[in-house]
Amino acid sequence: MKIVYCTGYKGFELGIFKKDHEGVRYIKKALEHELRLLLDGGLEWVLSSGQLGVELWALEVALSLRQEFPNLKVGAIEPFQGQSEKWNETNQAWHGEVMAKLDYVNSLFHQPYKGPYMFKRHQEFVIHKSDGAIILYDPEREGTPKYFYEAAINFQLNHPYDVRTISFYDLQMVVEQENEEF
Repeated sequence: MKIVYCTGYKGFELGIFKKDHEGVRYIKKALEHELRLLLDGGLEWVLSSGQLGVELWALEVALSLRQEFPNLKVGAIEPFQGQSEKWNETNQAWHGEVMAKLDYVNSLFHQPYKGPYMFKRHQEFVIHKSDGAIILYDPEREGTPKYFYEAAINFQLNHPYDVRTISFYDLQMVVEQENEEF
């Protein structure tokens, strides 16, 4: 896999409202584990849309991995321009800090939000432009990642597409492993 798209729950869907919440460390560990597996296989690009939650955390993890894997490229393709404009100042600043460090930042639609079709079209675009996805999603706890997950699985039926999920069970295993080390 050369290009992976990372997505998952928004922070609020996980009960996380601050980027330094204790649970973020475990989510980042799980993302790092999956990315390392792909990097060992020749991963070149990590992409997301840069939305609050898993997508921004994945970009942060990928940026930190560049120290060890200097050829890794990290980018964001937002669905529309001004995605973060309605967020609070703290989240806008966090988003801006992450975006400033990326190799590539663009938006699929070069206009402000016009409707939900923008998200659907963005989803189709990134699935067609990536080789696979890492999705923090558990079918037993629906949320916004459900739509991407279902689209990726449907695409996978007729195309080679690697869908890797991180479930709540996987996160619990990360927590237990971390606690054993202390």
